[in-house]
Amino acid sequence: MNTFRVGLIETLCLLGAACEWQAAREAAPPLARHLERGANLQIASRALAPFALRSRGKPSPKLQKMQLERKDGRESAEKIMEKQKLEDLRDRVPCAAVLERAGFAIDGQESTRKAVKYRRGAEIVIVIHEGRGWFDPLSDAKGDVFGLVEHLDGVAFVEALDRVADLIGVIARDPVWSRWTGKPAHKTSIVERWAKRRRPWQGSRVWRYLRTERCLPATIIRETTQRDILREGPYGSMWAAHVDDQGAVTGWEERGPDWRGFSTGGSKILFRLGSPGAMRLCVTEAAIDAMSLAAFEGLPERSLYLSTAGGWSPLTDAAVRKLASRPGVVLVAATDANSQGETFADRLRAIADEVGCDWLRLKPPAEDWNDALKALEEEKKERKSSAGRGGLPHARRPRQG
Repeated sequence: MNTFRVGLIETLCLLGAACEWQAAREAAPPLARHLERGANLQIASRALAPFALRSRGKPSPKLQKMQLERKDGRESAEKIMEKQKLEDLRDRVPCAAVLERAGFAIDGQESTRKAVKYRRGAEIVIVIHEGRGWFDPLSDAKGDVFGLVEHLDGVAFVEALDRVADLIGVIARDPVWSRWTGKPAHKTSIVERWAKRRRPWQGSRVWRYLRTERCLPATIIRETTQRDILREGPYGSMWAAHVDDQGAVTGWEERGPDWRGFSTGGSKILFRLGSPGAMRLCVTEAAIDAMSLAAFEGLPERSLYLSTAGGWSPLTDAAVRKLASRPGVVLVAATDANSQGETFADRLRAIADEVGCDWLRLKPPAEDWNDALKALEEEKKERKSSAGRGGLPHARRPRQG
C-alpha cells in the first residue's frame, strides 16, 4: 500500500471521528459544554458513553440522520482533508483513467486537443482542462475527477475518493491527433480571424472538397458562400460559421479531409442556412449535414437548416427556443440515425412541447444526411454506368458519302 493511500485512509478515519464527536456534542450539549469548562472527566465520560460510536454495531438513529444530511460527506471531507492532498490526487488521476476503467472509448473524429470526447453507447463525456475537468453535453453534469466518479457510479464523495485513489498509477491512452501542429494559440478575436479568411470559389480546395468528397451540389455551395457563412480554412479545411440572433459570427465548425473540430475560443450556437424568417426549422448535428439535407430538399424558402455542431450548449438551447417560439413554427429533428441523434431528437421534442410548436422527426436513410447524399450520388453513378453498358456501342449516325 503506497504512502499516499495510507494518508488517504487516515484522512477518512479522521472524517469518521469528527462526525462521531459532532454527534456526541449535539446529542448532549450541556455535558459537552460542561466538559469544555474543565468539569470532572470521569463523570463526563460516563455521561457521554451512550452516545459514543464504536467500530462495530449499528449507529444511532440520530447519527444516521446526520450522515444523510452531510451532503454525501463532500463538504465535511473537504474541510478535514488537507487541500494539498486533494490537489495531489486530482493531479495524479486524470479523468481519462476513470472513463477508460468504466468502459468509455475515445471518439477520435469528434475530439480536439483541448476537448476529448468519450463514448459508451449513448453516453458522452467530454474531458477538458488537460484531463482535470469534464462535462456531459447531454445534461448539465460537470466537474472534476471526483465528481466524475460520483456521476458515473452514483456514490458519495468519500467513496469517490477511495475509488479515485485506486487509480493512482493508471496510465490512460493518449489520443492520436491528425491536426496540424506548430502554430501558437490565436491572439486575435473570432471576428478578426473570420474576416481574414477568403470565401470559397469554384475550383478552390474547399470547393473541391465539398464537391468531390462530400458530394454537395454546386448550387448549395454557391448559395452558402453567397450568404457569407463559409470560409477557406488552413490545409483545405472548410469553416462553417455559427452565428447569434443578430447574425454575428461566434465561432465555426471546421471540416476537412484529415481534420474536424470547432474554432478555438469560439462559441457553439447555430449554423444557419436559409431564410431567417422560415417557419420550418430543420435541426441537424453538423453544417455538412444541414447542407446535405438542403440539397435533398432543394433549399425551399420556407425552411431554415440548422446545425448544433454535435453539442448542446445553453446558447444553442436558447437560440432554438427563440426560433421555435414563433407562431406557426414546425421544429424538425433531422438529427443522425443513431443513439445520440435520438437523444437530441427527444430534447427537441421537449422544447417543442414547452413552447407549443409542432414537432417532426426526420430520420436520414443512412447514419447522417451527408452519408445519405453520398449514397445517392453513388447510385446515380451506378445507374449511369449500367445504362452505358446496356446501350448501343455506336449511337452516332454513320458518315455520308
